Amino acid sequence: MCFYSWPTFASNNCSYVVGTCLWTSSPYISIKSKLSLFLQVLRKLKVTKNLHCESLNVTGGHTTEILRLLEKLSNAYSPRHYIIADTDEMSAHKINSFELDRADRDPNTMFPEYYIHRIPRSREVRQSWLSTVVTTLYSMWLSFPLTHRVKPDLVLCNGPGTCVPICISALLLGILGIKKVIIVYVESICRVEHLSLSGKILFHLSDYFIVQWPALKEKYPKSVYLGRIV
Repeated sequence: MCFYSWPTFASNNCSYVVGTCLWTSSPYISIKSKLSLFLQVLRKLKVTKNLHCESLNVTGGHTTEILRLLEKLSNAYSPRHYIIADTDEMSAHKINSFELDRADRDPNTMFPEYYIHRIPRSREVRQSWLSTVVTTLYSMWLSFPLTHRVKPDLVLCNGPGTCVPICISALLLGILGIKKVIIVYVESICRVEHLSLSGKILFHLSDYFIVQWPALKEKYPKSVYLGRIV
């Protein structure tokens, strides 16, 4: 099995899928501008150039949360690259609606293009931990070529296991001197006192780790607490 992707445009004749979203952008957007989605006090900063953005999410609440974050982004955050698990179909309908609504609100946008990519899940529900190691390595094996091709400026994720291989691949781009990728992890609103497994892994790997409850901020002082943002 291998990941696949196809270009998608905001028109009434296309279908969409939601998942992880990778953003790639031109080098003109500042890091502060990239983070203006979350740092609400910086909302007035002007985005001067395109941003390649990669975003990751999965079926259910994670998809809803990531789309709420994405709707706050300007059209300068384009093209948008969504990454979802290869077994995730429900998210497709949510992305479809999201991008159609986005196009309807701003039909004259200069950047309607976005892409959808699929990778194997790192772990299925009730999958044994031993086999999870194998499936995660396999997912990572397929994620790195994708991330290398997209070369995102910003990776935005919010909790699903699918985001771990992508974030590690993005980190490798910087280690190998290919490109420095900003990784922003937003812990799910459902995580009140304890981090998700993905959060525990990416807490030390992400550039900005955002939590939505004060209890998590107390446990993880290096995290960023902005209250509820989704």
